[in-house]
Amino acid sequence: MRRQKRDMAERAFSKGYQAGSHGRHKDTCPHDNGDVRQQWMTGWREGRTDQWDGLTGVSGIHKMDIH
Repeated sequence: MRRQKRDMAERAFSKGYQAGSHGRHKDTCPHDNGDVRQQWMTGWREGRTDQWDGLTGVSGIHKMDIH
């Protein structure tokens, strides 16, 4: 059975969050498309906020979306 790909906006948000929480610069956004880029930037901002608040690593495990 084939796995269905996740929505591009959801994937962009997730990748943006990872980049932000690892301290990468927002200019590393790989997207040019307005909607997908906006989702990536939203994820990046949330990731940076969590990094600044100290919610990275084990202390931020509660923020993971587990299915």
